[in-house]
Amino acid sequence: MSADDLLNRETLPRLAPGLRPAVDPAELRTRVVHFGLGAFHRAHQAVYTEHAAARSGEPWGIIAVAPRSAGTVHALRNQDCLYSLTERRPDGHRTRVVGSVVGALAMGPDAKAVDALFADPEVTVVTLTVTEKGYHRSPATGGLDTTAAPVAADLTAAPGGPLTTVVGRLAAGLAARIRAGAPPVNIVSCDNMADNGAALARVVHDFVRASAWPDRAEILDRMAGAVAFPATVVDRIVPATGEADRAAAVAALGVRDALAVTSEPYRQWVLEDSFIAPRPPWELDGALFVPDVAPYQLTKLRLLNGSHSALAHLGTAAGLTTIAETMAADWGERLVRALCAEVSPTLPAGGPDPVAYADALVVRFRNPAMHHLLRQIGSDASLKITERWLPALRELRARGTSTPVLELALAAWAHGTRRAGAPDASPGPDAPSDPAADALASCWRPAGRPLGTVRALLRLLGAMDLAEDDALTTAVADRLPALDAGRVEI
Repeated sequence: MSADDLLNRETLPRLAPGLRPAVDPAELRTRVVHFGLGAFHRAHQAVYTEHAAARSGEPWGIIAVAPRSAGTVHALRNQDCLYSLTERRPDGHRTRVVGSVVGALAMGPDAKAVDALFADPEVTVVTLTVTEKGYHRSPATGGLDTTAAPVAADLTAAPGGPLTTVVGRLAAGLAARIRAGAPPVNIVSCDNMADNGAALARVVHDFVRASAWPDRAEILDRMAGAVAFPATVVDRIVPATGEADRAAAVAALGVRDALAVTSEPYRQWVLEDSFIAPRPPWELDGALFVPDVAPYQLTKLRLLNGSHSALAHLGTAAGLTTIAETMAADWGERLVRALCAEVSPTLPAGGPDPVAYADALVVRFRNPAMHHLLRQIGSDASLKITERWLPALRELRARGTSTPVLELALAAWAHGTRRAGAPDASPGPDAPSDPAADALASCWRPAGRPLGTVRALLRLLGAMDLAEDDALTTAVADRLPALDAGRVEI
């Protein structure tokens, strides 16, 4: 293999037909803009969009915008935006090149090009995978945290000046589109948040409302008929790509791929059928359009994401590294089934059967071909668990129902918030990262007060009610000694 053997449109014809994209990238046009160049988008929405284009004959191409990672933008451009996806199956991996991404931009350096996309009448869908922290929501209100430094900077930026938050860029782009009289557009959140469409709509509206734009009231009024924010549920386990994955992609393709992505075989996409503008026919690839995604959303958020987080924090406390390792432990499967059983009474009717869903989770999490890092899943936990655990915990405790599994999960999370410089042991270099890490670690001072620490941590999450629940905080604090010793007791 020569130094020129890089995956791109020139080397694409050399690949076996079964390895090539389902659609010719040269035949696609820019009709979707996506914020977020992470692996999840490339293994999920990009795949659905490629298949929708191939099966409908409609030219649905994606331009991906990176809020921060200019390196990924350059790597994509070097490969003509082609990359491979390998499904890790117990019976053998399957690799194929995905061709639905037709361009890549960096949000800051390419701001003018991004603005032009918002004004383009052919662009009728904007999707996002920017993680919970990309929405800059206030834990207390759920609205936009206008005091957050990046948001405050965007709100005071001069007209046409640089914007660093996706919310600010969206709001400014939508305002410009409305002023120009361009057609309606769909803004589709694909992040793991309860009622993600409404959450995104709120922070965008809050940004416009807090702006100094003289026509902000008119923009807000016109957005009601020009912009849709459908809620969605996305599901596919996409572990971080390692050197072994890239080497496997080279072996399968015969060319180098710097952007190889791996995933589990399973994928799901449930979307609220409230679109206001043309969209790819994703249902041709199995996407489900429903009047209300809430039953699916809560099932996924509280059972899959909730148990994923529990496995991540408990596994880290036990000195493990991957989800597969946690499932191989004598407590792994019991944890997943027990958490699902504990939380399922909080789920609304109309969604998947919780018992069957738990069965499927056990199979997915046990997949020996997957190497999903606990560090990756457990990152940004101060944002994630407020969605995944706390609402169900509140509901159950309000009913007088015992919550031993959620208490154990909370204790594992609390255990992992200690850092170097805290009175007790630090969690080590492989511990999950968190934007509130310093504030969380400060809750451990002074030492020797685990009950006070648990209460302080919950207050930091904005969960004042739970912090005042003596029975809950005592139960969580009582779990800490076993976790300190690396024991998981269910």
